[in-house]
Amino acid sequence: MANEVLVSLDIGTSQIKVVIGEITEDRLNIIGVGTAKSKGIKKGGIVDIDKAVQSIRAAIESAERMIDMQIHSVIIGYNGNQVELLPCQGIVAVPNDDKEINDEDVLRVIDNAKVISYPPDREFLDLVIKQFIVDGLAGINDPRGMIGVRLEMEGTIMTSSRTMIHNTTKCVERANLDIQDQVLQPLAAGSIALSEDEKELGVALIDIGGGTTTVSIFDDGQLKGTRVIPIGGENITKDISYGLKTSFEEAEQIKIKHGYGYFPDANEEEQFEVKAIGTEDISTFNQKDLSDIIEARLEEVFVLVAKEISKYGYRDLPGGFVLTGGTMLMPGALELARDLYQGNVRVAVPDYIGVREPQYTPGVGILKFAYDNAKIQGKPLRDAVSDQAQYEERPVKKDKLKQPKQQKSTKPKKSKDENKESGVAKLFKVFFD
Repeated sequence: MANEVLVSLDIGTSQIKVVIGEITEDRLNIIGVGTAKSKGIKKGGIVDIDKAVQSIRAAIESAERMIDMQIHSVIIGYNGNQVELLPCQGIVAVPNDDKEINDEDVLRVIDNAKVISYPPDREFLDLVIKQFIVDGLAGINDPRGMIGVRLEMEGTIMTSSRTMIHNTTKCVERANLDIQDQVLQPLAAGSIALSEDEKELGVALIDIGGGTTTVSIFDDGQLKGTRVIPIGGENITKDISYGLKTSFEEAEQIKIKHGYGYFPDANEEEQFEVKAIGTEDISTFNQKDLSDIIEARLEEVFVLVAKEISKYGYRDLPGGFVLTGGTMLMPGALELARDLYQGNVRVAVPDYIGVREPQYTPGVGILKFAYDNAKIQGKPLRDAVSDQAQYEERPVKKDKLKQPKQQKSTKPKKSKDENKESGVAKLFKVFFD
């Protein structure tokens, strides 16, 4: 499986991200990236297939131009929305005369573990191996080459909404791409964002994207659960647009240039002008005014994350909190999280040239996790690119598919005189009440 080129597809609410990685001697090197603005996607779900296909093609073509090759297959990452985790176990006898376990035996025990019934609205997404057991000896990562008469495997099967998988598959296929593999995005992000010690002790991975925030709990080295909160960076932009009475586009630019997530450290002397929507009126604001709006929404996100963590029964996470996602580019966001959580908090950034920004954590993680998982399971991954790139517009199929309705989140209100202690008190109430 060496010297292969793999491509990940991260379908986000605000951006479609394509990451191209080359595997050489089990080492991952990033050789290309492509991005495009998301259209037809809300809160992590596809609501318009035609627009989503166009966005996927734009991101793919952007990546193709960077590497001067044509992409023909991708590995898709699914967020934790509507994902369920099911424990599974497989047991097979080793039929070989010499009783040495080989690739075929591993595939058989994995197939045996997959034989479980799903509800009609669920579909198989991925399988993650926890351990192999050979003749009662547990804790084995790779049993190939060992001698035994009975091979067991314990793992976790991930299922997702049939509608979500079908819609995503339809978009990718209509963009003239093959699906090489599909993985659970929180697991993939955790493969590069979290250390083994953090996973063993207990840690929360918080991915704050454009339209959603995904919180995932890892403990004893395993993913214990993942949930999606329908709030993200776009909600901050909408709040700025409403508060400063300006357009969404200008609010986004103001957030990027002047935004600060922690009110006490915001610079009152940093001022900027804002054009009121529908008029020629110009108003002047400072970073302190802007931070008051941003902090309110970020604080809400962190409090909702704490509530989701408490639902899993965790009152303390020795591994702390690891933040990632595009919204964590916001200066001051880390300081606010540290003030609220009063524990170990850090931002995870991929340690690869060209993608050292938190929004690329899922895309890079998809490549690493898919490769490692395929290697354990013995399933081959083929090259996802060919030598000659084709940049002309590619035909897509025209068909209709009924889309599920998406729920919209409501905006919280925060008074200007609300101090930081109230946020901390509220957060601890969530954890310990």
